[in-house]
Amino acid sequence: MNMKWVDLHLHSTCSDGLYSPEEVVRRAAEVGLAAVALADHDNIDGIEAAMAAGARLGVEVLSGVELSVVWQGYNDIHLLGYGFDHHCPELVEALTSFQDFRERRNELIVERVNEKLRTEGRAPLDFAEVAARAGGTLGRPHIAMALQEKGYVRGSEDAFQRYLIPCNVDKRAFPLDEAMALIQRAGGITVLAHPPFITTDRTAFLTLLDTFAAMGLDGVEAYNSGSSLDDIDWYITQARRRGLIVTGGSDFHGPDTGIIAIGSGRGQLKIPYRCVEDIRQVLHRRYGTPA
Repeated sequence: MNMKWVDLHLHSTCSDGLYSPEEVVRRAAEVGLAAVALADHDNIDGIEAAMAAGARLGVEVLSGVELSVVWQGYNDIHLLGYGFDHHCPELVEALTSFQDFRERRNELIVERVNEKLRTEGRAPLDFAEVAARAGGTLGRPHIAMALQEKGYVRGSEDAFQRYLIPCNVDKRAFPLDEAMALIQRAGGITVLAHPPFITTDRTAFLTLLDTFAAMGLDGVEAYNSGSSLDDIDWYITQARRRGLIVTGGSDFHGPDTGIIAIGSGRGQLKIPYRCVEDIRQVLHRRYGTPA
């Protein structure tokens, strides 16, 4: 029996990815994926185009988003939403506010980078040019590319270490409970994204997981590019013990020549279609949508 594979954590130009939603889906079809989800940061603008491309190319496309959330002392937790109504007025309004802030944030980051460049005797970046080349929502990876094109850095990692981290402007974030409620009111489910990037302390993680599960969390992104196979097995076990579903994704931003690739993540990550079936089952139980 042929296994079907999926990737439920992809980024496009609607946040900080390098490819348009249509191109992301085309590349997913090219590597034989059965289903995908865009999970752009605080942005759902690409879902319609991705779904249309999926219909043309025979790839199932789920609605998805990756929300930046905070909880107590944790300031950079990411919450994935799936299966929601991407036309929900409350969700659209909340994310539009985030996009307005994000646009101003990136402009401030470029201003700070330019101040640093001037102290080094280098010509500043032109924000309008950087934004135009992004082809969508501007993100820090696009600023890194502009620095590389100027010859100021050797690559993306060098750009972040020398400029983007020192010149960062803090992001806005939803309180976790508000983010979960927002996705659920839009008819979706919530999943904790790439858990090893929250904490590698397993005791601390389980404390968080128990807390979030009690608040209504639906699942864990056990298949992720920050985990070894042993780690993935452990996350699956912990999720199942708590009655949570398991999902997975590469967190692909582009390009394909990078360490992370569509559908295979880091280290030949493979995500089974069962993850989509689990999402559908929860949506059916809670909202009566087709399983």
